[in-house]
Amino acid sequence: MITRTDIEQLEKSVLAPYAVHSQNSQGRKHKELEHTYRTRFQRDRDRVIHSSAFRRLEYKTQVFVYREGDYYRTRLTHSLEVAQIARSIAKSLQLNEDLTEAISLAHDLGHPPFGHTGQRVLNKLMKAFGGFEHNQQSLRIIKFLEKKYPEFDGLNLSWEVLEGICKHKKDPENPVTSKDEIKHPSLEGQVADRSDAIAYTAHDLDDGITSGLLNPDQLSVNALWKENESELKKEYSNLDDKLKKYLMVRNIINKLVSDFRENATKNIAHYSIQSADDIRTCKEKIGDFSQEMGSKLTELKSFLFKNMYRHPRVLRMDFKAEMYLSNLYEAYISNNELLPPSVLSKKHLGDKERLVCDYISGMTDRFAISEYQNLFSPEI
Repeated sequence: MITRTDIEQLEKSVLAPYAVHSQNSQGRKHKELEHTYRTRFQRDRDRVIHSSAFRRLEYKTQVFVYREGDYYRTRLTHSLEVAQIARSIAKSLQLNEDLTEAISLAHDLGHPPFGHTGQRVLNKLMKAFGGFEHNQQSLRIIKFLEKKYPEFDGLNLSWEVLEGICKHKKDPENPVTSKDEIKHPSLEGQVADRSDAIAYTAHDLDDGITSGLLNPDQLSVNALWKENESELKKEYSNLDDKLKKYLMVRNIINKLVSDFRENATKNIAHYSIQSADDIRTCKEKIGDFSQEMGSKLTELKSFLFKNMYRHPRVLRMDFKAEMYLSNLYEAYISNNELLPPSVLSKKHLGDKERLVCDYISGMTDRFAISEYQNLFSPEI
């Protein structure tokens, strides 16, 4: 039987010197006994998967609200796709796959209902009370709001997972932001961050074409799409539209992943990276796309913003989402008795505005819609 110490020894022989080794973790805020056969980062991953916030991602918008159809991505499927891409990159670079996966699965725990519209609305409502940002909310969920253990609030995840989620945001309880010499998270954290960009760009393309919001002919103005389409035509002829879409999305993901790997490898050699701390203190970010690929990805993101995220069909749902969330917030603030006792019992975690924000941001799309109807529809 393999034990935790066996896995830790295996990491020493398999992982790169600049990878984060689980045995060298800076630990947890609340001390715990080590597990018999799971490393710290394996336990972190498992705690994220078993959290209530992770399950709720199934009914939180990526681009399309859940009732638009069963095919489209949700925050849950997006998080799984990010983790898959990130693990592939981590393995190829000899990084810690378990840490990379834990960060990837946790990165969107704090996303509110209705996608980026929900974040924008809550940030506006909370402007006088510290604002709202989903990475910070993910940390708040992990550190305080989940309640799975009698000894402490939160999931008590390892410092390195918090570091990967935190990115560049200031958080006084996260040591990564209190050390001037640290400029970047671990390479595992950088991989998870860029895997997020790869996943949502490629898969939003997929959903956009499937929904009819995007016409494949429109996409030829983008260099990344055009060059992959040209390569595909050389290899196949007379592909049906559905199969062509699958192959294009797959090829774009592969191009982005390959570019990231090659560029990170060049940066590691160029900056003589020898340790995980070298990654954190390097003047440049090690894990990123090449300048050429970064420009192509930015072009494609801009196209999606203009032609998909600002499409009238999406904007109509955004309008409704703002109405739902704004009215729910005002109702709860003006009448605390509308809140469930479980929310009111958390007064030690913040003022009423923050607690209301916690409650709303934790809602799924369908619960927010249902709650709005319960409070404001005269027929119910």
